[in-house]
This record gives sequence, structure tokens and C-alpha cells, in this order.
Amino acid sequence: MVDQEKADQYVHAVVKDWRSAPLTAVDRALCQFAAKLTRLPQAISEADINALREQGLDDSAIHDAVQVIGYFNYITRVAEGLGVENEPFIQPWGAQ
Repeated sequence: MVDQEKADQYVHAVVKDWRSAPLTAVDRALCQFAAKLTRLPQAISEADINALREQGLDDSAIHDAVQVIGYFNYITRVAEGLGVENEPFIQPWGAQ
């Protein structure tokens, strides 16, 4: 059974600052890749892909990660571009 309080603390730690959150090596590599793909997509190189491979991800998993990262970047920009406001019951990420 999942300890919901611990799960919530984990999620909030990741949202607050993934760099200091208690992530596995592969999750840390994925977060680093996601941050770079989001902020500097033109700077993604074979070295970035190889860093994910070194963590045990195959090309299919890397492809899936890029698709998810790209989708969330897209939908966030659509929502921000249209001025969509959060529902009042949604807590801001990282808030406890």
C-alpha cells in the first residue's frame, strides 16, 4: 500500500526543486534532459541522448520521454497563450 503522505512529500520535493529531490539516477537524468529540452531545445546533442542511454534507457524509452516532454511543453504554452486560469480547487505545484 502506498503511503499517501510520503508520496505527496516526494511529489512536492520534485516540483519545488528536482535537483535536490531524492530521485533515482535515471529520474535525475530524465529531469535534466527535460529541463534542457524545454529551455534550450536547439542545444540537445548526441551526448544528451547518450547520457540517457547510459542510465539504461533504450531508444524507444527516449522517444517516449521526448514525446511526453514535448506534449507538456505544448499544452502549457496553449493554456498560457489563451490565458487559461487554474480551477480554484487546484493547488499550485510545490505548495503544501
